[in-house]
Amino acid sequence: MIGFILRRIGQSVIVLLVVSLIVFVLTKLMPGGEAREILGPRATPVAVAHFNKINGLNLPIFDQYWHLLDNYLHFRLGYSFKNNQSVSALISETLPKTLVLVSLALVLALIMAIPLGVFQSTRRNKPDDYALMSASFVFYSMPTFFLGPALVLLFAIHLHWFSFEAPQSQSVLGILGDPRAMFLPVLTLSLITLASFSRFIRSSMLDAMNEDYVRTAAAAGGSKYHVLYRHALRNALLPVVTLVGLTLPWLISNSFITESVFNYPGMGRLAINAIINDDVPTLLGTVLVGTVLTVIGSLVADLLYAVLDPRIRYA
Repeated sequence: MIGFILRRIGQSVIVLLVVSLIVFVLTKLMPGGEAREILGPRATPVAVAHFNKINGLNLPIFDQYWHLLDNYLHFRLGYSFKNNQSVSALISETLPKTLVLVSLALVLALIMAIPLGVFQSTRRNKPDDYALMSASFVFYSMPTFFLGPALVLLFAIHLHWFSFEAPQSQSVLGILGDPRAMFLPVLTLSLITLASFSRFIRSSMLDAMNEDYVRTAAAAGGSKYHVLYRHALRNALLPVVTLVGLTLPWLISNSFITESVFNYPGMGRLAINAIINDDVPTLLGTVLVGTVLTVIGSLVADLLYAVLDPRIRYA
């Protein structure tokens, strides 16, 4: 167990180092260099030289990379001249809001997917099973930039149930305090995740119901509800922990588009605005933080799976 944990942590560190190296190479490939890209084409040679000196860009290439790693370890991600603010401060303001959005969407998707997957497993290969699976895959195949406006058109414009724009509060508590405006962004992310969760739970339930301990519980006279939820579901949900970790990268990337669609004040909207405004330091900072979140999520999912299932043995 300890060996597995150390190996997974080591793999995560390697992934982060590779990503930091890719970010470093991308900065070197900027036309005219980082100084020209950030300060603009009209920057004087004196301004460029001063920028290179204070950012360590006049050092040898290996020293520059080490300087970059040191900055990342201390959460110094550069300065956004477009926003006149450090990238670290911008991400610190927007990241908690993105985490709230992703977490709520993940919880809602699981709340919908678990009963849906259990029901489909009891109705295997029947019309309602096919209908539910088809409906979930319709949402799965929809791009976020289409599904979001479609939900706005239905629930905000025609039915007037929810707000067409996400909450604009600067605090997490303020965002959570406006559930009417928060519902559609969360629902959009949940629906595109629902298909993979419900289908996976359906398959896990079908496998669990063929196990000897489930058949024994059913033969002993246990009720259908007791057999399904007390025996089959508890074991079928264990692999879902890993699925959550694997879904995080996809969920975080789709949250960026969702935030842009609903004007949600999170890190995704910050990244989209950085692309539009050619704000390279902010864009690279959001990419790096998004990668770190993905790696941490996958690592935590693997470790939780190992803790929850004592049958697993790692060499």
